[in-house]
Amino acid sequence: MGVIRKMKRGFTLIELVMVIVILGILAATALPRFIDLSSQAKEAAAKGSLGGIRAALSIQYASNAVSGSAGYPANITAGMFADSQVPREPYVNSSGVVAGSDPSTATGAGGWLYDSANGRVWINHSSYTTY
Repeated sequence: MGVIRKMKRGFTLIELVMVIVILGILAATALPRFIDLSSQAKEAAAKGSLGGIRAALSIQYASNAVSGSAGYPANITAGMFADSQVPREPYVNSSGVVAGSDPSTATGAGGWLYDSANGRVWINHSSYTTY
């Protein structure tokens, strides 16, 4: 009968270090894409909220036109929305509404800037005037 040798199985320290280095390189290249996804998600949420507000304003305008006094409401109120809440803008997380006719006059306090003369709505921050 021959001698039975038991082979030990496992990884060497060098192999483990190399795997950790490769995972680190992959994480360093993939991380910026995930960080950018967060800002893109906020932008998409802002555009969605603006769409909801603009739709509510259009419905209110149509309702006013049917009753004979076509015009946008003087203020954006919670009663214009199905859940009785003005949507929050995602950058400052505010649902406040400020009257204004030009996005360059935004205060930066967050929430929404609303021009009741023509029904236009912007995010109340000078950095976000293109939505």
